[in-house]
Amino acid sequence: MRKIGIVLIICILSNIGVSAQNGGITTATPFLLIIPDARAGAMGDVGVSTSADASSLFHNPSKIAFSGQEVMIGINYSPWLRNLTDDIFIGSASYIKRINENASWGTEFRYFSLGQVDLTDNVGNPTGTINPNEFALSGTYALKLSETFSMGVSGRYFRSNLAFTGTNSTLQPINSFAVDVSGYYQSYEKNYGNFDGRYRIGFNIANIGPKVSYVPGEEDFIPANLKFGGGFEFILDAYNTLSINTEFTKLLVPSPQEDGSDQEKGFISGIFSSFGDAEGGFSEELEEVTYALGAEYLYNDAFALRLGYFHESENKGNRKFFTMGAGFKTNALNVDLSYLINSSDVNNPLENSLRFSLSFDLGEIYYDY
Repeated sequence: MRKIGIVLIICILSNIGVSAQNGGITTATPFLLIIPDARAGAMGDVGVSTSADASSLFHNPSKIAFSGQEVMIGINYSPWLRNLTDDIFIGSASYIKRINENASWGTEFRYFSLGQVDLTDNVGNPTGTINPNEFALSGTYALKLSETFSMGVSGRYFRSNLAFTGTNSTLQPINSFAVDVSGYYQSYEKNYGNFDGRYRIGFNIANIGPKVSYVPGEEDFIPANLKFGGGFEFILDAYNTLSINTEFTKLLVPSPQEDGSDQEKGFISGIFSSFGDAEGGFSEELEEVTYALGAEYLYNDAFALRLGYFHESENKGNRKFFTMGAGFKTNALNVDLSYLINSSDVNNPLENSLRFSLSFDLGEIYYDY
């Protein structure tokens, strides 16, 4: 049974009224940044330039124009703060439909449950329970502009309900929207002597949307961010493939200013100013960029082994972790698992947790060169 003290955890997770740790940037609705799937979770959270899969709508919506199946359905589950409780989790479900050779559409639903919170009065008498939660519903359309390049646009409605009914809390639910704009390039397969290969490049500008308010009179930015990455796929023979990917991410949110001027900016001006407003100059701007490396070995398109590493500056959050995982495919069914090993002094909510993904490949098969 969790007491009102768990509310402190909720506040930390949601960055409400909590100072940025080690100089990091805080936003509202940080659940929009949580990686939902086990495949990316096993590769250091890399996903913007990997091959298309059922979780592409989160990482890079434009990838679905290169999906190899007519229909892909994905279900993801990740426990959260497993070391402290067993009912906080993030889950998602997605549906992707390839319309023709050049276009696809898809939809995704993400849900973040912060568990049941038991409320008590000042002397410990129970006063009820609450179930704070957040969710997002997205729709995507992606189109090939050439045989090797596609772009995608997503619209997203999201709601964050952390209001504590029956208490004196001034928190109010958030209802808002955001847009993603993305691009994806997949080269032709080419012979490199002892092996064939192709490279992929992708970007995604996600969560472009207006500021929101948990407390009347106070507005916060949502976590607009830019992801850019690339990778190379070594096609060693008909059975063995090795992919290496790297990814860089930057929040498109103003850096904290001592005079508080960052909070006076609108979300559009905040995006543009985020590239050059750090008080420490260019070196601090670089510290605001995280990087990740991921590798995936695939045997006979049926079994996969994955490794990854994620790095964030010590002055901007200090998240560092290694990841590993595996994937299995039988006919139309795909099962993926991932595990995180923390390498930082900062606790990670996914420590000692196994992420799980299930996906289905249905309908006609598409061959993109």
